[in-house]
Amino acid sequence: MTDSAGTPPEPDPPSGTSDPGTPAGDAPSDPPTGGARPAPGGTGRNGRGGKGGRSGKKRRRRPPNPPAGGVRAGAGARPSKPAPPPPAAAPPAAPPPVTGGRARFRPRGLRVIAFLGAVVVLAAAGVGWWLYKKLDANITTDVSAAAELERYARERPSSLVRGARNILLIGSDTRAGSGNARYGRDKGTQRSDTTILLHLAAHGRGVTAVSVPRDLMVHIPGCRKRDGSRTVPQYAQFNFAYEFGGTACTVRTLEKLTGIRVDHHVVIDFRGFKDMVDAVGGVRVCVAKPIKDRDAQVNLKPGARTLDGEQALGYVRARKTLGNGSDTERINRQQQFLGALVNKVQSNGVLLNPTRLYPVLDAATKSVTTDPGLDSLKDLYDLSRALRSVPTEKVQFLTVPRRPYRNDPNRDELVQPRANSLFKRLRDDEPVAVVPQNEAGSEEPGEAARRKRDTSPSATPTFAGTNAAVGTCR
Repeated sequence: MTDSAGTPPEPDPPSGTSDPGTPAGDAPSDPPTGGARPAPGGTGRNGRGGKGGRSGKKRRRRPPNPPAGGVRAGAGARPSKPAPPPPAAAPPAAPPPVTGGRARFRPRGLRVIAFLGAVVVLAAAGVGWWLYKKLDANITTDVSAAAELERYARERPSSLVRGARNILLIGSDTRAGSGNARYGRDKGTQRSDTTILLHLAAHGRGVTAVSVPRDLMVHIPGCRKRDGSRTVPQYAQFNFAYEFGGTACTVRTLEKLTGIRVDHHVVIDFRGFKDMVDAVGGVRVCVAKPIKDRDAQVNLKPGARTLDGEQALGYVRARKTLGNGSDTERINRQQQFLGALVNKVQSNGVLLNPTRLYPVLDAATKSVTTDPGLDSLKDLYDLSRALRSVPTEKVQFLTVPRRPYRNDPNRDELVQPRANSLFKRLRDDEPVAVVPQNEAGSEEPGEAARRKRDTSPSATPTFAGTNAAVGTCR
């Protein structure tokens, strides 16, 4: 069958086959049978209308898909619905701004910096903890003295003022231990070469260091000896108490003498003293006269001198070759040296500089033996902080009022009632004033003048002494 133009019509596509331009599944659900009429006004191929003709309007077609079953669609099929246009693609995301080529690395760089910072902090904390434990382990605790004092707790005086503290500092002349044998033969005994009662006033109002002469005649109670035996009470020179019963006996003797409660005690030997002086870089003192003492192993010329640990130890121990060999001049030199030491530590910022503080703490903790209340680094640090807050002019040094013992001029005895007046003021945490020895005069001749000066109820009693603010050589 042909159309009016004599052109045979195109065969219908096989059933189930879509137009080549139609995606699978878009073919009409009701395909025509036979030829299809051309759309009105339409023309067939080559501009001729007729059955099976295509629309005259040209339509862009997608690349053909292979027909199902591999059969190519024939001509003359009814055009299928045009495929819906593909969804519009989302506009591409704007790239991150680039400034100098560094922005893209900033997050990673910050993470690296944070990680390194955490490592440094943890390392510093670890080192700090290790140093703390090391220093803390250096301290020796005098457990036996604490137990002995607990045995006599009922007879000990009470603390009267809250916040005030009394610490007994004992310099031992023992030859035991590393480096101490060179200062003499160890006879199996030890005595207190230096004894200082350190009174810390409440609220940081001041510090008063009271020296107790080693040859002062006192009543020593019965004490427990190292071998477990006990001594009988006796009247003897003060440093025998340490030989008889160690620290506990010394504390009990001082408490009976003064009525002052000793809250803590610290014992230091020769080597510890030297190490502490070396740790602060030496101490500058004024040597008033030449010192050449074979027993103390010191040879110093007059004038201002910066003493290292070895020289400082000889300076504070020399006695037999100076003056009449009494303890008075030696105590004066010890007080002068301690004042210079306090001034050096505070003025040079040792307590505020960790690099300079550590050697001092290391030397101090290695050389001290304390009661359980001061046997940790924190306790010693709190003590040093309390001392640091006190101005040097408020750190005073004096000696208990004494005079030559009437039965033996080589021994001392207390001057009363001056001594009891001093002890009471310390017990009550009341202020004590010191004046230079040349202003106060000797203990006995100056007594009348001092009584006259102290007649006013509000007057502060004065005692011969010095303070840490006094220069080394004036």
